[in-house]
Amino acid sequence: MADLAVSRNMALLAVDALEDRKGEDIKVIDISEISTLADYFIIAGGTNINQVQALADSVQEKLGRAGHHTKNVEGYESGNWILLDFGDIIVHVFDSENRLFYDLERIWRDGKLIEKESLK
Repeated sequence: MADLAVSRNMALLAVDALEDRKGEDIKVIDISEISTLADYFIIAGGTNINQVQALADSVQEKLGRAGHHTKNVEGYESGNWILLDFGDIIVHVFDSENRLFYDLERIWRDGKLIEKESLK
């Protein structure tokens, strides 16, 4: 993965973008020590397809303006689980039903839950 400071800044921008669009129950999980997939998983919820897509759009816009572009996007059309892969961070935006079903927080519980303030 890239420099952890860069990843941390990307995660902070993503959280800010999710908060701007009223993302629900935003979680940041540091997976840098347990996976080579990425340094951080960011998980957020939306109430409906339109909000889930708006959350994903906001993250892509904010990170894109900072020079970080998605390497891959999955699930945008269905809008029930959108995965945004930025390489060093992976953002998951769920509707409430799918967030409960997939329960990524439980699956990745070996990672460290990070507060937004510690990203600064």
